[in-house]
Amino acid sequence: MQLENLAYALTQVIHNFGAAAVVGGAFFALKAKSDQLQLRNCMAWLVLIAWGAQGASGMIFGGVSLYFYGEFPDLHAVAMGALAIKVFCAASGFMLAAFYLRSAAQWSEKGRHRAWHALTGLGATALIAAAF
Repeated sequence: MQLENLAYALTQVIHNFGAAAVVGGAFFALKAKSDQLQLRNCMAWLVLIAWGAQGASGMIFGGVSLYFYGEFPDLHAVAMGALAIKVFCAASGFMLAAFYLRSAAQWSEKGRHRAWHALTGLGATALIAAAF
């Protein structure tokens, strides 16, 4: 196996688990009962870390290309648009999860529920954009 293929494969594993945790963690918290605040906080940490892993592994993909080929991947317009959507979702999801952890205890149940809807939507949108 070539070293760059191993690097891409290991990065893809991190990226895939991050995607699963972003979508699954947010959806799980969305469906949790309103009195399960500790569970939702655990899911918020999972989602926060997963969004961080998504961002880091995305940058590592570019780094692997730069290291082994001396240039970033050649992305066409559709792929570049999808990447922009994924970066937006990752940044927004990371910030919202961090904000949730910092201040959701003072929010109404409706506000917490909306945050989980938004986090689920951001995760699903990023996952759909990855197909392009």
